[in-house]
Amino acid sequence: MKCNLLLAAGLSLTGLSLAFSAPASAAGPEQGRWSFSLLGGIDMPVDGDVHDGAVATVPDLGPLNPALAGVDAELRIGARSHDRIYGDATAYGLEFVYGLSDRAEVFGQLREMHADEGRVQVGGAFVPALNTELPVFGTFSDYEAWSAEVGYRYYFRQPGGVRPFIAGRVGATETEEIRATFEIPDADIAINDVPFTDKGWVVSAGVDVGVLFPVGERFSLVAQTGVQYIDDLDGDDSAIGGLGLGSINDTGSRVSVPVSLLARWDF
Repeated sequence: MKCNLLLAAGLSLTGLSLAFSAPASAAGPEQGRWSFSLLGGIDMPVDGDVHDGAVATVPDLGPLNPALAGVDAELRIGARSHDRIYGDATAYGLEFVYGLSDRAEVFGQLREMHADEGRVQVGGAFVPALNTELPVFGTFSDYEAWSAEVGYRYYFRQPGGVRPFIAGRVGATETEEIRATFEIPDADIAINDVPFTDKGWVVSAGVDVGVLFPVGERFSLVAQTGVQYIDDLDGDDSAIGGLGLGSINDTGSRVSVPVSLLARWDF
């Protein structure tokens, strides 16, 4: 709901500005000038795993399915990436900017990122008694993260026209708890909705390149892309540690390519 409201507000304000703005002139950075932007876009993961791989022996499947009491198995879990489990995320946010000159500015950015839950085959369970490997599936709850970062942006070319820029930013990202369900359908085994990673703050940083398009004296549109890094998450082993899988959630870092459009107002 928050994402939809933010996007609707941004589109409405953008439309009004386009309809009533003056011809393009000196929109953009200026010494002592404050600016405000709304942003929206997608965030495409290119590196980083939701979980690592591991091999663990389960001497008795009886606690997971009484019908399999006395039957042992070897869990063979493979690493699975953010791209494979979650795919692209949507991102929304806002930015406050202070101009240092007509070429440089500092900014603070607040951003929300969201990807829907994902279900994949995470590995297999080899059962010696059957001499076969049964597929193991994992379902992971929505990926939700809030970022608060500060940065520096430098513009090229003279004010009044289209201006490319480069920026760097650093800060922290709070990721919501991720819960998981693990299933071996062929053995009628399920570990449902258990903790996987904790909610918490980690270091994040990014580099952006983009172009500012002046639309009026105080309004402009911005297109940008870059690279975003979010550090490892804290794993919760309370449910999976007893299966010998306590190491698979000691990861969670994410490297992605955000692509964003911004509506910017100068004051």
